[in-house]
Amino acid sequence: MHTSATWLMSLMLSLSTQVAAQHKHSHAHEHGVVRLDVAVQGESLTVNLDAPLDSLVGFERAPRNDKERQAADEVLARLKSGAGLFNGDASAQCTLSKAEVKAPVLEAGATAKGGHADLEASYEFRCTLPAQLRTLDLGLFEAFKRIQRIDVQVAGARGQVKVTLRRPARSVRLVR
Repeated sequence: MHTSATWLMSLMLSLSTQVAAQHKHSHAHEHGVVRLDVAVQGESLTVNLDAPLDSLVGFERAPRNDKERQAADEVLARLKSGAGLFNGDASAQCTLSKAEVKAPVLEAGATAKGGHADLEASYEFRCTLPAQLRTLDLGLFEAFKRIQRIDVQVAGARGQVKVTLRRPARSVRLVR
């Protein structure tokens, strides 16, 4: 395996381990706060999202009625399509190649229990002109009005950076 690819994979593993440790040992579940891990390697742009369901749908349990089911279905559809949520520089010509959303409590047949529940999503993009990829524009604030802050960790071949976005900020500079 190429050394920069090995280094980036090690960095992402380290980043994932740090995030998992934060989730266990801090107030990782904070309403209004979304966490993103962004990795750039070659033609690939990967975005991992972790959010309390309250920040996306306004509740953290299975839907109790038709209105809540509709809201949950709309959020899941929006996240699965990825449309307008993550946009690299247009000149980089990035297209979404894979999207995966996990929110077991919102799936059909889930029971309406209280407590704290999160949604996890991952997105993979392929960029035709990766050298043009310098920023990532986030449409999360516009799509989900309950989000107040986005904590972003970006990893690339030249290192990593942590950024906090608050309304109306929406752009993250990528480490290349």
